[in-house]
Amino acid sequence: MKKLICIPTLNEAENIGELIKQISSLGLGFDIVVIDDNSLDGTSKIVESLRDAYDNLNLISRVDKRGFASAYIDGFQYGLDNDYQFIGEMDADFSHHPHSLLEVNRLINEGLHEVIIGSRYVDGGGTVNWNIIRRLISRCGSWYARIVLGIPIKDLTGGFNFWSNQCLRSIGIQSLTADGYVFQIELKYKAFLKKMQYIELPITFEDRRVGESKMSKKIVFEALFKVIFLRLFS
Repeated sequence: MKKLICIPTLNEAENIGELIKQISSLGLGFDIVVIDDNSLDGTSKIVESLRDAYDNLNLISRVDKRGFASAYIDGFQYGLDNDYQFIGEMDADFSHHPHSLLEVNRLINEGLHEVIIGSRYVDGGGTVNWNIIRRLISRCGSWYARIVLGIPIKDLTGGFNFWSNQCLRSIGIQSLTADGYVFQIELKYKAFLKKMQYIELPITFEDRRVGESKMSKKIVFEALFKVIFLRLFS
């Protein structure tokens, strides 16, 4: 089965090489596509330099900063165009530990689910190195989205997720409108509306090792309003 991991990057030179190495060393058969938003620190050059060493590695270089939602859409489209059966999302900064892919791979091979959601908020999941404010924002964000959208998924905002080819085609990825972190909510909500079989896999989310977080207050407040928009117009 062809499996792809999409990794959006913006100035992740300190992380991307080691992440590619660790994913590939697991020997699980995941291909990788890095979607780089014109990083100024040489991220894309590092990826390009590794392509001879890793035949599972591909690169989409974009000429400007368009955001991770459109990066994921580009990555998903690459996966659909190349007939990958499962297409996943993963952060570049080691917030999602590569070893979680072992259980993802088992679930994919089991063949019972069209969506695999890496969840911090089911039994066995959690976060590491987060202060109380960030924990409250994240938990309340998922709770708020669940209430407004009326769906039972416990971790709506997380970005470690894997989608079947059929699911992404059914959703219609080019029709997705959300930007920022609400993009993750829109994906899960539309998959739920399409009655896709899903499972929440417990994961531990660890704050980035190095580099600067992309989270901002603006992103949080935009998400509050856009969730209501999703409920009214989806």
